[in-house]
Amino acid sequence: MATRRQQITWTKQGIYTPKFILICLGSLFFSASYNMLIPELPSYLSGLGGAKYIGLIIALFTLTAGISRPFSGKLTDTIGRKPVMIIGAMVCLVCGGFYPILTTVFGFLLLRLLHGFSTGFTPTAASTFVSDVVPPERLGEAMGIQGIAFSTGLALGPALGSLIKLHFSYSVLFYSSSLMALLALLLIVNLKETLPNPQRFRLAHLKISRHDIIALEALPAGIITFLSYIGFGVVLTLIPDWTEAVGFTNKGVFFIVFTVSSLLIRFVAGKLSDRFGRIIVIIVGLILLVVSLVLIGAFATPSGLLIGGGVYGLAMGIVSPAVNAWTIDLSKPGQKGKAMATMYIALEAGIGLGALASGWYFQETVSRIPLIMYGCAGLAFCGIVYLFFRFIKLNSDKR
Repeated sequence: MATRRQQITWTKQGIYTPKFILICLGSLFFSASYNMLIPELPSYLSGLGGAKYIGLIIALFTLTAGISRPFSGKLTDTIGRKPVMIIGAMVCLVCGGFYPILTTVFGFLLLRLLHGFSTGFTPTAASTFVSDVVPPERLGEAMGIQGIAFSTGLALGPALGSLIKLHFSYSVLFYSSSLMALLALLLIVNLKETLPNPQRFRLAHLKISRHDIIALEALPAGIITFLSYIGFGVVLTLIPDWTEAVGFTNKGVFFIVFTVSSLLIRFVAGKLSDRFGRIIVIIVGLILLVVSLVLIGAFATPSGLLIGGGVYGLAMGIVSPAVNAWTIDLSKPGQKGKAMATMYIALEAGIGLGALASGWYFQETVSRIPLIMYGCAGLAFCGIVYLFFRFIKLNSDKR
């Protein structure tokens, strides 16, 4: 619970403090760093002779991201938010520089595996950092604004990456990714630690018990995250090919539309979850998610793809900040990092499973993409059913 002194300070400062602005800018450059590679990686891997491993591009990345979450969550709650964010940015910086050097299929897949540690660390600590520096009653709004920064990187990254590859080379693209990571690192280094009494790092901090892996209290948020982000793994894996199949030359165009709509809705989505409750807002987002995935699969035209991408952006822009804030709401005192790690484990599991399964079924057969999208829509609908019954149960318990 916040002390009265903290509440008075928050009232005076609001959300837009130097700390909050720096973490948002750091999130933007960090997101751009690894997302700018995504549209061009399938073609790059195919050029190396690894077309049959396209599904592993996202799956390997999310595997190590998921494995590292329990460690990043524990470290966030012990040694501090800042060093954990620095670790993730450093991984992005180093991996970007090695892609042009390791030019075999095995070397590429190894780098994807190592690169995943970046998102296993930085987002966990960044979300926890945000919850430390904003008023609790405006947490959903703050998560939405930070999400805008992260999503801006998600949009600008793929578009910029495709543009760089179009006019230069893969090597320039990879080095540009490292540059973005460096900018994120410089911003993070200037942050002041928010964890009270952080401990000095010891090897014992890397010892993980089964109780450190999952925050059971955060599982409801994890379930929704898993069901909604399976579709995101599919989108990251198949949309570049689907975009090309419907007639676009720039494979990042879908991500531009998706992110612009996501950015616009995030300005109000977080506030709505603060006002009307997380569950109601998440249900609305999931309904839009089902609609968007059906649209993407059903209309194989440029306009159909753009409309589907716009609705998809609205859906994820509503769901993401509300789920992040809900995770903090569900967390136990002193274990916010663990709760956020649990939610991100579900996120990585969903993305990884979606990428792996869709890549395995796809096999460069574009006609299979609509069926995959419909399957993802069905999983998102399961999330709606789960939340509906949870909402009813919570209301009955209050009576």
